[in-house]
Parts: sequence; C-alpha cells; structure tokens
Amino acid sequence: MDTITTVAAMQAEADAARCDGRRLALIPTMGALHDGHLALVRHAREQVGPEGHVTVSIFVNPTQFGPGEDFDAYPRTLDADREALLASGAGVDAVFAPEAREMYPFGLPPLATVQVAEMGWYLCGASRPGHFDGVTSVVTRLYLACRPHLAVFGQKDAQQLAILRRMTRELGFGIEVVGHPIVREEDGLALSSRNRYLSPEERRQATVLSRALFAASHAAGQGERSADVLRSAMREQIALAPQARIDYAEIVDADTLLPADTLNPQGASGGRYLAAVAAFVGETRLIDNVTLRVGDSGRGD
Repeated sequence: MDTITTVAAMQAEADAARCDGRRLALIPTMGALHDGHLALVRHAREQVGPEGHVTVSIFVNPTQFGPGEDFDAYPRTLDADREALLASGAGVDAVFAPEAREMYPFGLPPLATVQVAEMGWYLCGASRPGHFDGVTSVVTRLYLACRPHLAVFGQKDAQQLAILRRMTRELGFGIEVVGHPIVREEDGLALSSRNRYLSPEERRQATVLSRALFAASHAAGQGERSADVLRSAMREQIALAPQARIDYAEIVDADTLLPADTLNPQGASGGRYLAAVAAFVGETRLIDNVTLRVGDSGRGD
C-alpha cells in the first residue's frame, strides 16, 4: 500500500493502473477512520474485484468548514488510519494524503469552485452555508487526481451523496457514484468520526437521533403520510434527551432534497423520501437519516 502526497504522483499511479486495464475505485475520507469507512473500502474492493485498484483519500478539507467549526480540532490520525487499512485486509493499493497546498495550489479561498445550486440550500446547507460548495469542489479535485471509474460514499451523509451524484452526472465525469448503507453501533448510533468528541453520557444520549428516525420510519410503515406528523414524531423523540439540541428534523424528497408535504408513491423520486436529523449533543453536531419508501400499496418499507 503506497502513500501518495502529490497530485502528479497520484495521477501517474492512476494512469498506470488504467493502462494495465484495471478498474479504479476511490473512497474519499477525511481520515479518523472507523468501521464505517472500512465497510466502504471493502465494498469498493468487491466492486472492482481482486485485479482492480483501490485508493483511499485522506484529506481534511478546509473549504467545507465554516467559521467557528471544528477544522482545527478535527482528528488527524494518518498513521493509525494506515494501520487500520492494512489490518482490514481489503487490499488498498494507495492512500492519497495531500497537503492543502496540493489541492489548492493557488491558495485559499480558491477562485475555481463547483456548486450544485438549490440542493445545498436545505438540511445541513441551511446551517452550514458554503459547506457543500467545499465538498463538491474538493471531490472534483479528487476525481481529477485519482481518475476513478467509481467512487464510494456513505449513506450517512445522504445530502452529500445526493449532491455528488447530481454533480457527477451533470458534469459528465463518467464516474459511477456508489452509496453504501449506514453502519451503526448495536444501540443504533451511526458511526462517525465525531463520535469520539462525546462524553460517556453524551454518547448514551446521542442514540436519540436514530430512535427519532426509527419512530418516523415505523409511523410511515403503519401508513402515516403527513410529513408534518413525521417531523413532529422525530422532534418529540429528540426532546427526550436533555443534552440534545435540534438543528433540524426533516422529511425531504430523496433525490431533489426538497421538503415534502405528503409521502406520495408518485413523487419525484418514485416514493422515496429521506427522514433526516441533525442535532448538537453537548457541543458535538451529529447527523443521521433513514430512507422512507412508499409503495402503491400505501405502506412504507
């Protein structure tokens, strides 16, 4: 497993692999790897097969952090991340770990950015203005450096996944965007690098996010079609945790991310909706989501 730190070297590695007829996969991360990331790596290897080439990028991207956010405090654990990748047995070929000056050679803020309008205005975008412009801009740079045939992202960042799918298709990158299901702890908490910020009591209370989502999913499965009723059910659950402060509890179309009024089998995404929550538990902001599917039978699944 090579560790590559420059764009030129990464492009050379990718070009050589392509010339050998190998299928290339990219897993973009900001490091502080956990079992959720390793599940993405294993899935990427399954997608490209034993002869394929798998790159994990590790880069804490400054342009997706806003003022007062945790850019400086975000864990940087490259040595431990490399050990975790080696121990995973997934067969990672390269770790792309550039410095900021490699990704932004003309300095910060960059003049060249990528934006997916409207889709970044809701959910996390409402409270983190500019965040998704930073995500789409850095993923564009990672695409150009790593030259993948496919890129694997986690469903936990569902808004990010939807935006990147739209960007990748609209700009004609010719890259398959693969989403992987959320990996959870036994008590339902979605794995996240930021979970390490939580105190033991905050960690216990953080499970209220998944409980809120499962309550909405259960109600939809029982036939509830009012998005407002589902939003209220999520908010009521989160209110049970004294240290949790809601950022949003929302029902949106799974593809367009537009807020929904009613769950409709003939909706824009064919009856697929996203129940999504964000909350501060103590000082740590966590996100989670579940997909609601409404069929012609009138039941959710």
